[in-house]
Amino acid sequence: MISRIGILNPLQRLIMVMCFIWAGSLQAQNITLNLKDADINALISTVAEITGSNFIVDPRVKGKVTVISSRPMNADEVYQVFLSILQVHGFAAVPSGEVIKIVPDVSAKQDRIPTVGDEDPGVGDEMVTRVVQVDNVAAAQLVPILRPLVPQQGHLAAYPATNVLIISDRAENVSRLVSIIRRIDTVSDSEVEIIRLQYASAAEVVRILTAVSRSDPGQPKAPGSAGTTTLIADERTNSVLLGGDRGERLRLRAIISHLDTPLERDGNTKVVYLKYAKAVDLVQVLQGVGQSQGEGAQGKPQAGASSDKQLDIQADEATNALVISAPPAMMMALESVIRQLDIRRSQVLIDAIIAEVGERKARELGLQWVVNGSSSAGSPIGGTSFNNVGTPATNIVSGVLSGNFPGLGNGLSMAGGSITDGGQINWGVIVQALASDSDTNVLSTPSLVTLDNEEAEIIVGQNVPFVTGSFTTSVSGGQSVDPFQTINREDVGITLRVKPQINEGDAIVLEIEQETSAISPSAAASDIITDKRSIKTKVLVEDGQVIVLGGLIEDRVTESEQKVPLLGDLPVLGALFRSTGTNRDKVNLMVFIRPSIIEDKKVADTYTSGKYNLMRAQQFELHEPGVPLLPGEEIPRLPEFDELLELPPPYQATPYEATPSEVLPGDDMSKE
Repeated sequence: MISRIGILNPLQRLIMVMCFIWAGSLQAQNITLNLKDADINALISTVAEITGSNFIVDPRVKGKVTVISSRPMNADEVYQVFLSILQVHGFAAVPSGEVIKIVPDVSAKQDRIPTVGDEDPGVGDEMVTRVVQVDNVAAAQLVPILRPLVPQQGHLAAYPATNVLIISDRAENVSRLVSIIRRIDTVSDSEVEIIRLQYASAAEVVRILTAVSRSDPGQPKAPGSAGTTTLIADERTNSVLLGGDRGERLRLRAIISHLDTPLERDGNTKVVYLKYAKAVDLVQVLQGVGQSQGEGAQGKPQAGASSDKQLDIQADEATNALVISAPPAMMMALESVIRQLDIRRSQVLIDAIIAEVGERKARELGLQWVVNGSSSAGSPIGGTSFNNVGTPATNIVSGVLSGNFPGLGNGLSMAGGSITDGGQINWGVIVQALASDSDTNVLSTPSLVTLDNEEAEIIVGQNVPFVTGSFTTSVSGGQSVDPFQTINREDVGITLRVKPQINEGDAIVLEIEQETSAISPSAAASDIITDKRSIKTKVLVEDGQVIVLGGLIEDRVTESEQKVPLLGDLPVLGALFRSTGTNRDKVNLMVFIRPSIIEDKKVADTYTSGKYNLMRAQQFELHEPGVPLLPGEEIPRLPEFDELLELPPPYQATPYEATPSEVLPGDDMSKE
């Protein structure tokens, strides 16, 4: 009798169970399971009726199941299908005496699952534990290989004391793992060979073979091993100890035979031509490396020879080459160092912005008196003198009384008084006023390119002479006098010194010295005044980052007053006996900098074209109307940047006359 069951809802499941009870014993029947979204607990009840087993269901066992079958199955087959259904939904059946517990997979491996062996390995998806003996391979080495094949709820561990593997998982997967272990656990044909060398150095051969051989990251290796092969150099006998599988040993022996050949050149001297580095700079570095290579493990020279006599390095500046004399092993070490040092160095473009806005204002007002009681010309007998408003009034009036007119100071000077030839008292008064305003707006954008770890400097300014002293010499007899002045010249302008160092991650360390100096237009001093702003710092900046180095915000007000005691304090009339002056200096200064790494020609051309097109655009703008007073004169102008790259050196500017309708080509000022 063949029955067909389809569980769609609780009512149908109830009818199904009643039919089974009415039909008699279900163990002897063939059942065809077709379930759609059936409750898993109803399925457990059905399987219990079919197989006659007793189940204990964990409260966490919940869900809907779907099974599609095309042929009838007996009770044993139904139970295996039931185990597969549990495995798909993350549950497991654990036998425990007369009952079977249905629990989640995570808890199954910690429960009383059966331990199986080769005679009875288990069937299908039932949870089992198996202990596998490994004979020829270390069990701990197999764990990382087999771990990806074991599901998360399974268990895989090695016990090094007896060299066994413990596996807990579904019986079918455990059998597959055991089959893989049997194929890996085979007897190795490895042995150790001693290969004596005649020409090559054993240490160098081992180094080369170690670099050539591929290493297995999961294989623990002793020093000198390359992959599954062991390589050890015996420097005393100049021999190589080679151990490993037969096929790998044959491959390495063939390589050793090709390396153990005499040198094609005579002697131990070689000329190395450098591509980027400077030969003179590398001599000292290579001598230090060679001396360290020439000493053995105990700090003594090898083979009883001095390392200084074995090594000689000379630099030929004309060809930028190194002439090296050294033993073969040392020669190879030096060549390796040279290859790593002789590399193309990156360049750094430094763009700086110096913005300064300054305002200087000065106001001076004073009144001075002088009185002479004599009718004849002579020195005054009284008066006031203030030194903050220019020439003292006593000098002016005295000069007028004497018939001379002395030079006046800066600003407005007005004088008045009574100067007669009679017996009256002569007197005079002078009013002096001075106002000075000066504004500065400086925007400088110096830029320069330098190599990594090389200092660069740019100076834009004037060389200004400063008088530092003067003296005169007279010829005997007092007939002639020769005046002399000593002058010291100093740079006044913008100076930028930068030394960049490119670090990991495109970070740049900058050692910066920046100075801005200018001649002050102030009229408050008798000699030249220079303003100076200087920054010396060391910063860390990312590639292309703009950072402010420093700034100055200054607002200074100076007030001075000179007066006659008591008289200068009188209301209203006190202004006739005092002199006042006010100065205000206001400065706003900021310095910004942006480094950019130039690693190849393409990046360099990008920055260069931006600066080049800016200069060309300014050239067109300056001479767009032509040259005044020279109509029709051809003006030399820069070509386009792409044309410049195609011109053979040296480049000569060609005359070019623009038309009014011409559009400036290559204008890329947006990058500035």
